[in-house]
Amino acid sequence: MAIYHLSIKIISRGSGRSAVAAAAYRAGEKITNEYDGVTHNYTRKGGIEHTEIMLPENAPAEYADRSVLWNAVEKIEKAKNSQLAREIQLALPVELSKAENLRLVREYVKKNFVQNGMCADFAIHDTGTGNPHAHIMLTMRPFTDSKEWGAKARKEYVLDKNGNKIKLKSGEYKSVKVSTVDWNEQTKAEEWREKWGETVNAFLEQNNHAERIDHRSNKQQGKEELPTIHLGVAACQMEQRGIPTEKGNYNRAVKINNREIKALKKQLYQIEKWLKEQEQNAEPTLIEIIDNAMQKRQYSTTERKMAEFTKAANLVNFIKDNGIDDYESLHNKVDEMHNRLYIVRNALKSTESRLKKVTADIEQGGNYKQYKGIYEQYNSIQPSLADKLMKRDPKAEYYETHRADISLYQAAERHLKKHLKAGALPLKAWKAEKEKLTAEKNRQYGEYKTLKNDVKEIDEVRRGVDVIVRFDSLDNDRNEQQKKRNRGFDR
Repeated sequence: MAIYHLSIKIISRGSGRSAVAAAAYRAGEKITNEYDGVTHNYTRKGGIEHTEIMLPENAPAEYADRSVLWNAVEKIEKAKNSQLAREIQLALPVELSKAENLRLVREYVKKNFVQNGMCADFAIHDTGTGNPHAHIMLTMRPFTDSKEWGAKARKEYVLDKNGNKIKLKSGEYKSVKVSTVDWNEQTKAEEWREKWGETVNAFLEQNNHAERIDHRSNKQQGKEELPTIHLGVAACQMEQRGIPTEKGNYNRAVKINNREIKALKKQLYQIEKWLKEQEQNAEPTLIEIIDNAMQKRQYSTTERKMAEFTKAANLVNFIKDNGIDDYESLHNKVDEMHNRLYIVRNALKSTESRLKKVTADIEQGGNYKQYKGIYEQYNSIQPSLADKLMKRDPKAEYYETHRADISLYQAAERHLKKHLKAGALPLKAWKAEKEKLTAEKNRQYGEYKTLKNDVKEIDEVRRGVDVIVRFDSLDNDRNEQQKKRNRGFDR
């Protein structure tokens, strides 16, 4: 069943985010952020069906390279709170094939963003769980005719009724900041939402599907929603000047809340549909337990209900993705992942230990070869008759001059004594082993980090399931106690 979902977010350096990191994650690539030197490697990420960069006519051709594009964005944005990119996430209709969905995304991106001067970097994700979706990252700054980054905004002076600039007490002239493009206008978000709905419905019709989606709010569709509040003249004028107000923030939160409720209801409908299609077991599955518990619970506010259903939906998605049927399989999965993490951690420690040993062998082997001649020269020195008459000790003098080099050689000789018996030092073999061990260490460390995050996630899932089921068990106990009390009153 096709569902409508379109979310718009800003990737901002001020919130600790990076356009390079976001692009690498969505495309499943390894990209180094030249702004801070951090390398983001997501080459192990699965479920990435397609990635593509679409450029407007006046963008440099080299920006077709993902690393070049987003590093250029990071470079041009100097401020510590710069807005780096806009991200749009879309739910793709399951009725369309992969090829049709790709054409759908291309058409929508080209007509609504690329033709308006934005670079678009999109990725289509599909893990096979019935939730295909697309991430679209868009540049925030226009291009000049010379294919260089332009300004996001310009300063315009406020004029009095005679057309003269208004001078402030500070000596500066009164001015306002005017955007050079209309991409940040509040009306744009609704326009993009509407265009997505129209584009999807056109593709569904072209491919003979009866399903349709609707971008409108619940109120516009005659459905229940949380009411917004009246802004008033003062607050309205402030919002129009781009100054957030408490009432404006509340209304924006309400709109987001209502969109999320709609999306969650559709997601829960799909979960319930999926449950009905499963075989009827004598014992309820873990998903059925969670679903039944969530349906029985009472919520003080709609916001509270939305938050709890969001958590439950995330738990159910994880359980489905990992083929978990009941408590036992959940705990087995937890144990399995903890054991795997333990094995990988021990293997990593073993590799690091061997790497440290080989590195020391290489270092000592280098010292042995470098200072061997000095040590042999030191050993060959014999005092002459003249030295003895003058009571000189040339060997001691040589030692004092080359004390550090001789000490390094002697330390190397002690370290390598078992290898010296075999003849030539295997320095070439050690260096080859070090290179191999370094690569293996990096691979194991990447696996360890991924597993560590996976273990953290499944531990959170286990705790979340335990909380839901524990509340359900308490509710059942209270209901049984109430039934007993009622039976007592009946007598």
